[in-house]
Amino acid sequence: MSVRDTRRAVEAARIIFSGRTGGNPADVMVTLEHTVAAVLLALYRTPEMAAAMLNEGLVPGIESRLSLHAAKQEGRKT
Repeated sequence: MSVRDTRRAVEAARIIFSGRTGGNPADVMVTLEHTVAAVLLALYRTPEMAAAMLNEGLVPGIESRLSLHAAKQEGRKT
């Protein structure tokens, strides 16, 4: 992931969180779900392809990023 990608991700998160201070996390998740679905459909055009990319590409990628973040945090503790 490049610095530019990180900046884009942070900006997208700011937009999704916009106006939601101390609110219900479920509200944020609904917006995130809509955003992911819209992007996948824009890229792959059919719900079937979008779902396949979600399951085969996006979910493993997110899990990998979360694991990397956890490893970095663990490294800071020691």
